[in-house]
Amino acid sequence: MSAGAFADHRTDHRRRRRAALLSLLVSTGLLGLKYLAWVWTGSSAILADALESIVNVVAALFALGSLAFAAQPADPGHPYGHGKIEFFSAAFEGGLIAFAALMIAWTAGTELWRGPQLRELESGLVLTAGAGLINAGLGWWLVRTGRQTRSLALVADGQHVLSDFWTSAGVVAGLVLVRATGLVWIDPLVALAVGINLGATGLRLAREAAGGLLDEQDMPTIHRLVAAMNRVRDDGIIDIHRLRAIRAGRHLHVDGHVIVPEYWTVEQAHQHTEAFVERVLDASGLEGGVILHVDPCRRTLCSRCVVPGCPLRREPGRAPAPITALSATRTEEAWLGGS
Repeated sequence: MSAGAFADHRTDHRRRRRAALLSLLVSTGLLGLKYLAWVWTGSSAILADALESIVNVVAALFALGSLAFAAQPADPGHPYGHGKIEFFSAAFEGGLIAFAALMIAWTAGTELWRGPQLRELESGLVLTAGAGLINAGLGWWLVRTGRQTRSLALVADGQHVLSDFWTSAGVVAGLVLVRATGLVWIDPLVALAVGINLGATGLRLAREAAGGLLDEQDMPTIHRLVAAMNRVRDDGIIDIHRLRAIRAGRHLHVDGHVIVPEYWTVEQAHQHTEAFVERVLDASGLEGGVILHVDPCRRTLCSRCVVPGCPLRREPGRAPAPITALSATRTEEAWLGGS
């Protein structure tokens, strides 16, 4: 890693750590506000909002710990680094959100059965609305910071905080309706809607985390890499196949096969490929490692190759077609067959 890249890495790590710490502090303060609002009003909708804030606090604490662990460099026991801990953080947060959704649904059902008892709605509305606005700003900032520093844990935390904002907005709307109509049974119905929305958010986060833990192909990154390859490709890079990309937190691991002229020496092929990899990383703006296995060309590929001065060419070459995500991820057999 160059000195500049190392400095950027340290800067990003400090930004991620500060963001996680701020999320923890703000979430703890908002939990206190929402608890006070519930005590004043007895609203099950506000209680549902407060239960989600408990999840926010626990998730922010877990995210802070996972970011510290993920920042550790690769070692002999973890040659790919420690970044996958962020997937565990996102999975844990998704599970917490789903659990909170079940608790909210249970509370709402109980309130509907026995009948809600509400009081001091105006005070509860003011506190809940204020907490919601703070969450909107915090969630937007966390997602933005997480994407800039490529931290899944921060993005997941920010998305949850934003979902908390929409929860608060729904609770405020429901309580305003209760205040205007006097229909107190609207309050637990709002709480139930909050629970359903939270459950969907938790399942989505858990699904994304599971994909990362199972090394699911990162297709958005594949498309970004392919676009960069087409921009910096030269005649010596005849084509790419078996391209694979997975993420471990903010770090990217890519491997694939590159076809080069078979009459090149091993040293020439490797130097050319390494230079190509450096250009691809610069053009894509991605951080990580790319390993390309060098394959020699074959006579069946002459029509796809325009390398000048080839002593083995059997037929004229045409301008090679652009690399696509589909062609780059095919096996060599499928590539040679043109399927």
